[in-house]
Amino acid sequence: MIRLLLVDDEDLVRTGLRAILDAEPDITVVGEAADGAEVPGLVGGLAPDVVLMDVRMFAVDGIAAPRHLVTSLPQPPRVLVLTTFGNDGDVYDALQAGAAGFLLKRARPAEIVQAVRIVARGESLLFPAAVRDLVATRGRAGGDALRGVGLTEREGEVLRWMARGLSNAEIARELAVGVETVQVQVGALLAKLGARDRTQAVVAAYESGFIDPRRPVDV
Repeated sequence: MIRLLLVDDEDLVRTGLRAILDAEPDITVVGEAADGAEVPGLVGGLAPDVVLMDVRMFAVDGIAAPRHLVTSLPQPPRVLVLTTFGNDGDVYDALQAGAAGFLLKRARPAEIVQAVRIVARGESLLFPAAVRDLVATRGRAGGDALRGVGLTEREGEVLRWMARGLSNAEIARELAVGVETVQVQVGALLAKLGARDRTQAVVAAYESGFIDPRRPVDV
């Protein structure tokens, strides 16, 4: 069962999301908040697996809240931020702050449910093309700043597949190896990059110049 905390300053949005998500057999909404300032206390008391929150709120938003959770908790919940526009610069800042992905408010109910499940699993990068476009818009470092972290050729290949949004199982099929092998390689490259999850690893790959966000990802 995925335990979910909803955070949005619009009552109607929270009501709609609760109706969609609580109807699923594997998801339960354990709490709601109207502002990110309430998130730390609710996370401590309710222990959600996923926090679904608006990226823009009056006091503590979807940028400050993920940053606080990631830096203050040994095992923080996964944060999925809601946004009206996919090219919102605040989304980019939220991803850098520790959010695992983002979701458009106009997404269909099935897409919302799938996004929560994906984030809870920690498997795939949501909207990989949109993340690439965000990085391309916001700028990146010159050269390959990841050269010194010592990624192996295979780890670099896995990182490029990750940037295309593939899950571990999908990467394993592409490489003709076992899923467990891919899991080990993903864990190793996350450790080398100092990234908490796949999303931050892919953002780091784009920002550093390891992958050029202006072009489709070649593997």
